[in-house]
Amino acid sequence: MPRTYTLKRRAEQQAETRLRIVEAAIALHGSIGPALTTVSMVAERAGIQRHTFYAHFPDERSLLLACSGLSLERDPLPDGSAWPAIADRGERLRTGLGEVYGWYERNAALAACVLRDADYHALTREITELRFGPHIATWHEALGAGLTIKQRAVLHLSLGFPTWRALVRESGLNQDDAVGVMVQAMELQPG
Repeated sequence: MPRTYTLKRRAEQQAETRLRIVEAAIALHGSIGPALTTVSMVAERAGIQRHTFYAHFPDERSLLLACSGLSLERDPLPDGSAWPAIADRGERLRTGLGEVYGWYERNAALAACVLRDADYHALTREITELRFGPHIATWHEALGAGLTIKQRAVLHLSLGFPTWRALVRESGLNQDDAVGVMVQAMELQPG
């Protein structure tokens, strides 16, 4: 019986160490970005040795997958699959953009660093496309139904993190006003 307890405790300790590593990496990704985060930095922040890090994560890709997975498990990206059921186009756009902008607000520091690094760091771009791509495609499909090409261009702009940041963080609009500005901009586009 003591052997079972020892194995169970060892598995729990390994899971705790793995979580500490992932949380340390997420914190670094949200402050300096994944492209600048090193194994040494993660190991130091997690309170482990480099060899322990590599025992859990053989490469950077496995770490980024674990980090993005945990982050999105804790605060999932908005699921736009229910938005098409909202008959009124303006209300559908306000609901969808409100949910997207709410996620951006809650995840601003991490999203800013990750999306910045995705522009020049191939692995960050790959993981970002893997994790975000399907959701963003759903958002465009759900909110873009019935829009003209010009309105779709404004929708594309409105769904971007830089647009949210410019409206809310840089211009000082509250979330509802930022959503309203973008919905109004879409509605003003001629066919």
